[in-house]
Amino acid sequence: MKNRLFLSYFLLIILSFISVGCGQQSSISPSSSPENVLETKECFECDFTGKDFEGANLAGAKLNGSNLSGVNLTGANLSGAFLDGVDFSGANLTNVNLTTAALANANLTGANLSNADLTGAFLRNANLTGANLSNANFKETDLNAATLDESALKNAKFQGAIMPDGSINQ
Repeated sequence: MKNRLFLSYFLLIILSFISVGCGQQSSISPSSSPENVLETKECFECDFTGKDFEGANLAGAKLNGSNLSGVNLTGANLSGAFLDGVDFSGANLTNVNLTTAALANANLTGANLSNADLTGAFLRNANLTGANLSNANFKETDLNAATLDESALKNAKFQGAIMPDGSINQ
């Protein structure tokens, strides 16, 4: 009986070490590689700082809480993507398709969104301070409580958008 109890404890300890990798975990999991995210379109709270996703098809991707600061997404398709709380600070989002994307609480400070299509996107509480929004399309976009301070708005379109103060732009 004593031996059986000892063996049970011993196996439990061994299994615990195996499940946590002997106390050390890899800082990058296979699911957080750029190649894998392009295939699965899912990676929560991942770090892609400075990566190149130019022209990538990430339509419907689920990347909530991820760090995409300084990333290149020029011409990428992120339509219908779940990007709540994503850090896009300093990212290049030129000509990106963000139609109907969810970007609540996203950090887009200093991002380049020139010529971006954000039709019907959800940007509540998003921070767009200092962003380049030139020629961007915000038609029917929800910008309620968003911050647009010092953003370049030349030729940006806001038809039917809910503005930061909650009013609807005609």
